[in-house]
Amino acid sequence: MKLLQAGSQEWWLFLALLRSRQGTLPAEVEQTVRGILEGIRTGGDAALFEQTERLDGVRLDAASVQVKSGEVEAAYAALAPASLEAIKTAVSRIRAFHLRQLRPSWFSEEDGAILGMVTRPLDRVGIYVPGGTAAYPSTVLMNAIPAAIAGVAEVVMCTPPRRDGKVADAVLVAADLCGVHAIYKAGGVQAVAAMAYGTASIPKVDKIVGPGNVYVAAAKRLVFGQVGIDMIAGPTELLIIADEETSAAWVAADLLSQAEHDPLSSAMLLTPSQQLAAEVVDEVTRQVALLPRRQIAEASLKQFGAAVVVKGLDEAATLCNEIAPEHLELLVKDPWGLLPRIRHAGAIFMGGASPEVVGDYLAGPNHILPTGGTARFASPLSVADFQHQSSLIAFSRQKLETLEPTLVELARLEGLEAHARAASIRRLT
Repeated sequence: MKLLQAGSQEWWLFLALLRSRQGTLPAEVEQTVRGILEGIRTGGDAALFEQTERLDGVRLDAASVQVKSGEVEAAYAALAPASLEAIKTAVSRIRAFHLRQLRPSWFSEEDGAILGMVTRPLDRVGIYVPGGTAAYPSTVLMNAIPAAIAGVAEVVMCTPPRRDGKVADAVLVAADLCGVHAIYKAGGVQAVAAMAYGTASIPKVDKIVGPGNVYVAAAKRLVFGQVGIDMIAGPTELLIIADEETSAAWVAADLLSQAEHDPLSSAMLLTPSQQLAAEVVDEVTRQVALLPRRQIAEASLKQFGAAVVVKGLDEAATLCNEIAPEHLELLVKDPWGLLPRIRHAGAIFMGGASPEVVGDYLAGPNHILPTGGTARFASPLSVADFQHQSSLIAFSRQKLETLEPTLVELARLEGLEAHARAASIRRLT
C-alpha cells in the first residue's frame, strides 16, 4: 500500500492508474464476448449448454438447466439455522428501506387538461448472480427485493453452477425468500446472452441487472438496446476520509474488506494526519497477513491501495468529489458537518460505527452502486430501476382551442407545417 502526498507527481500517477480501470473494453475481451453472444443468439440452448460445459465443467440439458423445487427444499434443509435467520433479517431490513422508494402514478387537473405520469412495473427482469466457486446471497437480495416491490410480473435468475452441477444453498434460499420465479444454472456471458435473446429454456427478459466480472460487464454493455441494463459495474472501491482521532486498526480493516474482493479493487485513505497515514500502512501490512484471501488483497493494495496525506478535510472533500467513489466512509469527528461538502459518492457511511460492510449485507440501502467515477451522474440500484413511466395527456376540446394559436406558432417556427395543421384541423373541420 502506497503512502502519498496529495498533489505530488506520485499522487497524480496513482489517480491516472485508478481511472484507467474503468471505461475501456480490452479488444480481446470484446472479441471473445461478441463471439459467445452471437453463438447463443443463433445457436440457442445447444450453444448455451456447450459453453456451460466448456467454461464451468458442467453438462446440462433442457431438463436440468432450471433449478427444481426439490433442490430449493433441500437447500432449506441443508442451510444452518443461524444462516437462515441472518438472511431473513437482511431481507426484512432491505425490504423496509426499498418500500419507501415506490413511485406511484400521479395526475393533475388544470382548467380542461389532465396531465400526469403512469408508473408500471417491467414485465420480466433477469438477475445475474455470480457464483461457481463462491456464493453471494446478498446479491440476490439486493436485486430481487426491489424488483418484487416494483411489482415485476416475472423475475428470473441466472447463476453459474458449481462443479457438482448444483447452486449454493444460501443463494437458492435467498432467491426463494425474495420471490424469484425461476432459477437457471447458467453463468458468464452465455447467461447474459440467453436472457437478452431468449432460448428454448431461458426466456428473453426486458432488463438485466446484477454484477459480474469483466466479461459479464462487457456482455451487458453489448446487449444494451436489445434489453435494458442497470449499469456497467467495474471493480469495487472504497474511499475513507479520516482525521487524527480515528483508529488506524479500524481504517485498515475497512480498506481490507474491499481489497479482498478482487485484485482490481481500490482501497484508499485521505487524511490530514501524516501519523495516521503511516499507522494505517503498517496496520494494513499486519492485518492482511491474517486473511484467507491474502494474495488477492495484497495484489489489490499493491496497485490500487493508497494512504494519501491531504492539507485538510476541505481538500479531502474536493478530491473525493473528483474521484466520485462507489463507497465513502467519513471517519471524522463530525461526519454530518463534512457531509454537505460531499457531492459525489455511491453510498456514504457516517462515522466509526457505520463500516462499509453493513451496507454490503443488511443496512437496507442497495449495495449495487455506481463505480469508476460514475457516481457523478448515476445512483444506486432502486425500485425505480424496475419500473417505467408513461406520460399521460388528456385535453378537453376547449383547452385545445385555447392553446391552438400557440401550437401553430411553435410548429411553424420549426418549419413543420403538418404539425401546425394537426393542431388547427380540429377547429376547422
